[in-house]
Amino acid sequence: QLQASGGGSVQAGGSLRLSCAASGGTFTNCVMGWFRQAPGKEREFVSGIGWYGGLTNVADPVKGRFTISRSNAANTVDLQMNSLKAEDTAVYYCAAGRGVLRSLMSGAVEYWGQGTLVTVSS
Repeated sequence: QLQASGGGSVQAGGSLRLSCAASGGTFTNCVMGWFRQAPGKEREFVSGIGWYGGLTNVADPVKGRFTISRSNAANTVDLQMNSLKAEDTAVYYCAAGRGVLRSLMSGAVEYWGQGTLVTVSS
């Protein structure tokens, strides 16, 4: 089970940190990441991280602004979001997959969190 938290409302240029806590099993061998879905749009990949945190990938729209990290000891994955823009407004979902990072990026997700809303006002 994945539980996401940290969403909220912020003005453009501000920051938020999302956190996803995994429970009910070990996710050490899972690639993990974040997706988002804006109103009227399809869910899209935001960022992902490999099993031990050494490999990460960030989607172009958020590159240089968002940073993903994970703690296998705590079973958590975080997304630090800086310089937020109005177009970052969306429901953010944490995700975990048992394949490789590239598979997660393509939507091969075994576990989804419940979503947390991020609203950025301009």
